[in-house]
Amino acid sequence: MYAFDYNHPKTTAEAEAAFKAGDDASFIAGGQTLIPTLKQRLRQPSHVIDLSGIADLKGITVANSMVTIGAGTCHADVAASADVRKAIPALAHLAAHIGDPQVRNRGTLGGSIANNDPAADYPAALVGLGATVHTSSRQITAEDFFTGMFETALNPGELVVRVAFPVPKRAAYQKFPNPASRYAVVGVMVAETAQGIRVAVTGAGPSVFRVPAMEAALAQNFSASAISGVQIPADDLNSDLHATSEYRAHLVGVIAQRVVASIA
Repeated sequence: MYAFDYNHPKTTAEAEAAFKAGDDASFIAGGQTLIPTLKQRLRQPSHVIDLSGIADLKGITVANSMVTIGAGTCHADVAASADVRKAIPALAHLAAHIGDPQVRNRGTLGGSIANNDPAADYPAALVGLGATVHTSSRQITAEDFFTGMFETALNPGELVVRVAFPVPKRAAYQKFPNPASRYAVVGVMVAETAQGIRVAVTGAGPSVFRVPAMEAALAQNFSASAISGVQIPADDLNSDLHATSEYRAHLVGVIAQRVVASIA
């Protein structure tokens, strides 16, 4: 590690002011990504702004067929919430299978989506459920929020405040996890929403994406067999020591069928 200025604001306004005052400031939520990169000196911010003391960023509410989760809410709290389990069981299930207990009790919803790791679970939930990201200055639809590998639509210093998830008619999420990190080699969220069927995939590509061919097939016949013939092109998918792009393409189809079968 090396020297940097540490700030612990109590409000989002204080956090944004601290960010603007720094030459190269960085927010920290749960620290599951930033701390390791600081240790490895892959990041060297001039100021580290700790968001954990901002009470307004935490909490879960359910009202008007909408589950709203504060950006500072940790994964374990989402998984344990009786309200989330009742309204969107798939979201609670997803949160319960992120990393390990240490990660789930430190990592936050806002930190996860702001980092936008290509193998993170939450992006599939946001896009699959048609969520809206509320920041300190605007609202962004999930599909506009995730723009590329480790990239989002957030401007420098802009904070994720909360995420609003519409309650679907039915939804489920499954993943093929890396056995060490529990990150998604491939993860698939399928949801029947008021706007139609949505199929969102994480882990397979540089960023979360939808599968229109599966959505169209499921709209006609919501069954695993309806999407058994849908081919996922491997050209633009990730390929690494954990799985080739061709294997990931195959996994998308296999997992999507399992997800549909679980709620059909």
